[in-house]
Amino acid sequence: MDDSNQTFPDRFILLGLTNVPYLQNIYFLVFLLMYIITLLGNFLLIIVVWTNPKLHSPMYFFLSNLSIIDVSITSSIAPIILINILSKDRSISLLGCAAQIFFSLSLEGTECIILTVMAYDRFAAICKPLYYNNIMNTKLCLYLAAGSWSVGFINAFIHVALTFQLPFCRSHHVNHFFCEIPPFLRLSCRDTQLNQIAVYISAGSIVFCSFFLTLISYVHIISSILKIRYSQGRSTAFFTCASHLNVVTLYYGAILFMYARPSSAYANGTDKIVSILYTTVTPMLNPFIYSVRNKDVKDTIINHLSRR
Repeated sequence: MDDSNQTFPDRFILLGLTNVPYLQNIYFLVFLLMYIITLLGNFLLIIVVWTNPKLHSPMYFFLSNLSIIDVSITSSIAPIILINILSKDRSISLLGCAAQIFFSLSLEGTECIILTVMAYDRFAAICKPLYYNNIMNTKLCLYLAAGSWSVGFINAFIHVALTFQLPFCRSHHVNHFFCEIPPFLRLSCRDTQLNQIAVYISAGSIVFCSFFLTLISYVHIISSILKIRYSQGRSTAFFTCASHLNVVTLYYGAILFMYARPSSAYANGTDKIVSILYTTVTPMLNPFIYSVRNKDVKDTIINHLSRR
């Protein structure tokens, strides 16, 4: 087939979550509420860390990075969902679609690595307390953060370049609520095996390796926690560690489920639900799971409220 005249359509149509009117209203309210909670929770954490000198530590430096990533991920997705639910025009330009894939993919990759760095930071603090300040020095923290962001953006650039050199001849309708690589590749009338291989390499080298390294750190952390003599301190630390590990597993698992499967296994309804988990749900949960139970964070928030 000669696809030279139909390689790139001017616009794509996002089919969204549903066409049922009453479900659209419910989805709009749910996503609006989740988006507001995500913005409030993450911005509050960033402000608290910035205003309290006690929180100027490696752990909260990486938590601030995580909050910036979570706000950015959700802001690149949620407004599109809300607009598409309200608007009859669900079209998006080729450039807009490419930008959405680039930013969402780069931020997701960066978050995977930042979560691994945060797990290593907790490992150093709990398992190597005497050497913690030497291990997690300022220079290393800056290098780790810069490296995480760089890898995420380079990975996204490669995938966007590979994806948008394809001809999209089968359809201009994207059966998803935002532009994402797996459903997007199904629109191409050319063999996408190279793209699939690139996706598998990224899923293995970034997501799976990050999850494996994070898991190793938490195994050592839990092993150290079990050696604590006081049962109350042990149970509190174990509960905190378990909640962190649950959220991390949810995030990594959802991304691996979406990107590490063969293209023949994609199911539109399931894929949309899984995408919601790592683009909306975990960014909303992260600031509360990682910081709300911290005494310094709670004290700073209470002090700000009392001053008001």
